[in-house]
Amino acid sequence: MIDPLLIVVGGIVVVSLVTVIAPRFNIAGPLVLMAIGLGVSLLPFVPAFAVEPEIILVGVLPPLLYSAAVQLPAIEFRRDFAPIAGLSVLLVVLSSLGLGLFFAAVIPGLGLALGVALGAILSPTDAVATSIAKRLGIAPRVVTMLEGESLLNDATALVLLRTAVAAVASGFAFMDAVGSFAWGVLLALALGGLVGWGNLRVRERVRNPAANTALSFTVPFIAYLPTEHLGGSGLVAAVVAGIVTGQGAARRFTPEQRVSDRLNWRTIELILEGGVFLVFGLELKDIVRANLQEHEGLWHGTWLALSALGIALLIRAVYVAALIWLQGRRSRGTARGRERARRASERVHDLEEAYRANPDAFGRRGASPERARERFAWARRRITRTLADLDYYRDAPLGWRHGTVIVWAGMRGVVTLAAAQTLPRETVERPLLIFVAFLVALFSLLLQGLTLSAVVRALGLSEGGGAGPTREEQRALDAELRGAAVAAVTSGTLARRNGEPFPAELVERAGARLTRPPDDDVTARARDLLELRLASIEAMRRELNRISHDGRYSTAALRHALAELDADQLSLELRIDGED
Repeated sequence: MIDPLLIVVGGIVVVSLVTVIAPRFNIAGPLVLMAIGLGVSLLPFVPAFAVEPEIILVGVLPPLLYSAAVQLPAIEFRRDFAPIAGLSVLLVVLSSLGLGLFFAAVIPGLGLALGVALGAILSPTDAVATSIAKRLGIAPRVVTMLEGESLLNDATALVLLRTAVAAVASGFAFMDAVGSFAWGVLLALALGGLVGWGNLRVRERVRNPAANTALSFTVPFIAYLPTEHLGGSGLVAAVVAGIVTGQGAARRFTPEQRVSDRLNWRTIELILEGGVFLVFGLELKDIVRANLQEHEGLWHGTWLALSALGIALLIRAVYVAALIWLQGRRSRGTARGRERARRASERVHDLEEAYRANPDAFGRRGASPERARERFAWARRRITRTLADLDYYRDAPLGWRHGTVIVWAGMRGVVTLAAAQTLPRETVERPLLIFVAFLVALFSLLLQGLTLSAVVRALGLSEGGGAGPTREEQRALDAELRGAAVAAVTSGTLARRNGEPFPAELVERAGARLTRPPDDDVTARARDLLELRLASIEAMRRELNRISHDGRYSTAALRHALAELDADQLSLELRIDGED
């Protein structure tokens, strides 16, 4: 009997080494991990290996989905929410139903409900496609859509899977299935949002970064468990909690907390995702043996998998073609939208001027000058964000070439493998269904993953810049933040961390030195300057939070700027506190 601790340690070492080595040879890491797992399982002294489906469903998927949700780009996700929601919900439902009808027709005794369950397992796309697309440098808008789809369609597919599996036991009723699906999603949205909000409120008061990160590890399970107990989808709740946390972290967490969270959750995600592929390789020997015994060979499962992959790609191609057509109509309407926004801006300007001239003429609305100013500022921000959104649609239109990439990048991966293992042990034809899911993921990763770069090059879509911020965008954002820092310093409103004001002489001559720390030893005067720079960083962070709401900069640029501010603040705090 092999010590389980030795298996865990060996698995972590293998996942880590494969993650480092596989990209150097342009080989997909998941394929290498599955091959290693299969090779180990074939050794004569290695016993049969099986993981309980509940471990995958409860212990692996909630933190995986939560970790991905925290990193979701908020601005781009909001702009393309409609197409992403369509890909994540409607396309998954259509694919599941289409595949369900196919499996019910070709596998005797399977039934429609179990066929839909297998269709739901095969429908969600994997984040592997997003990582490949980022390396290829295709349009950031396409990357965002793939990223959002790969996150949200996991939850949709798993809700549909659970609904279909329940229907196997109790009989299939269309309205009952729809009601169960709707209740599961709505309850998850409410509880996930509540957990995410509570997570931000509690953790902003816990200043110890290690303790704070330890608390973050509990969040996906706090969202998952009560939601499941009440009949909702715990996985959707974990996703929603992650989205809420990711969008509030910039305002409520300290730099140490953000850095700690980012590194630790990347580690958790690496181990869990790699572990699923490794475990599936270890289980593959018994799955293949069961198929050999029951179906006298592997051809039956192979042709089912190839047919299923073809059907899924066909449904996806038809849906994406309709999506691209609708998005094209939207892009062509940006000129009319800009004209409406311009008229709205003029209207707000006229109202503001009229209010300044005669506040009493506005009745109740003029009772509070501060409230009126807030309303006018809110209206201007809304108009600015609308104009930024229209510029985004105009400058990044989606054409048939982008649609081709979206179709071909729809690879199956870790969620398909993990979801297949959650099928109850007593499920009819379980070894065949799991084998089909494995082959679909394998063929998808091999066929689409290895040829995606060639498809992108053939379409002429490689832009070389990836999904990160452009230099021009980063320079413009940095200039705005430096301007906010200078304005804050010269206004004389900044104070030390203990609340004491800065000397007037220091404030007067500090503007030119804001962008670089002094190179000499930390004397009393230099220390004051470091404290002043620290206060100016906080002013820049407030300005960054304000800028993030008007949509003029991409999420990548905003996160890059926030990471720079966090690094500067940590460096300054180390220099200052080191002298205490």
